[in-house]
Amino acid sequence: MPTIPKGITIAYFILLGITLGAGLYAGIVVAPVVFHSELWLGSEILSRFQEGLIMTENFVRLGYLVDFTLLAVALYEGFKYKNFDRDTVTTASAFVVLATGLLYVHYYMPQILAFQKEGEEIMQNKLFENTHFASELDFKLFALALTVLLARNLWRTLK
Repeated sequence: MPTIPKGITIAYFILLGITLGAGLYAGIVVAPVVFHSELWLGSEILSRFQEGLIMTENFVRLGYLVDFTLLAVALYEGFKYKNFDRDTVTTASAFVVLATGLLYVHYYMPQILAFQKEGEEIMQNKLFENTHFASELDFKLFALALTVLLARNLWRTLK
């Protein structure tokens, strides 16, 4: 039965870690700074809508990394699954990573971008608020599942 070379496994673990770190950094560090720009600029120069545009661009760029990671997860975990190197926790977390990552990049991000094209009035729209809230929950679930996937794979590899 073919196995995955150690170099590919190490690169996969690093990619999962980078994606997790980038997502956490964007949510924990970048978002609070961007959405409180008046604290750093001395006065309110940017509107909440303008801050949202900046933050959206950060998440659009993060989406490229997420897409690449989703491809790697599908290939790596699919290869392991096909070769009967199966584990319920790894399989479930890989499925959640794929589902939530695809939802975030290909459902929520395009919807938020479409809302933003409508202009600043959209900030008061309940549908926008609900979509934004759901995208945040989705990304948190993505980060949690990515953490479980990375930890479980590391544990199984080092065991």
